[in-house]
Amino acid sequence: MRLLIPLLIAGVALSQDWPQFRGNPRLTGLTTAAVPKQLKVVWTWEAGDAIESSAAIVGGAVYVGTHASELVSLDLATGKVRWRYKTDGEIGESSPAVADGLVFAGDLNGTVHAVNAADGKGVWKFKASSEIKSSPVVSGGRVLIGSYDENLYAIDVKTGKEAWSFRTQGPVHCTPGVMDGITYVSGCDENFRAIRVSDGQQVYEVDSGAYIGASPALANGFAYFGTYDNRVLAVDMAKKKIAWSYEHPQRKFPYYSSAALSGGKVLLGGRDKMLHCLDAKTGKELWSFMTKARIESSPAVADSRVFFGSNDGRFYVLDVNTGKPVWEFDAGAPVSASPAVAGGRIVIGTQDGKLYCFGG
Repeated sequence: MRLLIPLLIAGVALSQDWPQFRGNPRLTGLTTAAVPKQLKVVWTWEAGDAIESSAAIVGGAVYVGTHASELVSLDLATGKVRWRYKTDGEIGESSPAVADGLVFAGDLNGTVHAVNAADGKGVWKFKASSEIKSSPVVSGGRVLIGSYDENLYAIDVKTGKEAWSFRTQGPVHCTPGVMDGITYVSGCDENFRAIRVSDGQQVYEVDSGAYIGASPALANGFAYFGTYDNRVLAVDMAKKKIAWSYEHPQRKFPYYSSAALSGGKVLLGGRDKMLHCLDAKTGKELWSFMTKARIESSPAVADSRVFFGSNDGRFYVLDVNTGKPVWEFDAGAPVSASPAVAGGRIVIGTQDGKLYCFGG
């Protein structure tokens, strides 16, 4: 197996790998991966319990957490299990990150695990004081991850020791975005915060005016995220203020899905059952697509298509420019996890414990 050093460029996962939640530290959900025009199920794996965790794909291996209290690695080509690692508690929405030959994930018992990517052997554990639903992001030799104990933690990659922690005023549910040495947190305390990765000092904060469950997507000096008061916000990070706010004229529902950013578009699902595509500069809706249940899956964009799941039990593929449906798959159970796209394959889990791999 080749050296496990995921390749990234600014805000884009390269085609070989999808090393973390949303594909890259800026959490854009965008990849250069080519995806077959005609999709089919290549393999399916049964976890034995729900999969809310979104997969990571590095070096031809898939990594995913399950409610069966396992972190599992599978072969991307065949779906064959490479190894299984027992965690201290169920893995909920915390999605693995792969860096420096290690896999990192948090569990609902509040433990962050570092596991050898090659053989699944535990390397270290870090214990927070409450459950972890945030996904780890590796930057500057540190694992950044939030906990429901209201802290954002920076953990040394090699030792598992706390480098620093930053106390907020609410659970840190989101996955922290990272850009240019700053980590950004969209918080349950209604604040969007910029915190230095090097020392954990806050640079600034912006009051969003609402509880936030989504993670911030970062591009071109702006951060984009939805809120529980039914709005999508764009924060101008240079001016440290909200640039625009979008709210659907009729359907007033929260946004839990994190945004994907591609070609001047902001794409995210809502509990209004719709996938929304907004203009990144103005917040104007360009198109929307209706499903039959809430969308908590965060979309991924590849090859001019957007991929996402819905709680209606279907996996959808739309044309990113028009919103027209290209393909869909009936998984038969809610799909709240988010897709990982790499090596011509798409991997996503379901609430009934199936992990699907789609390809040509």
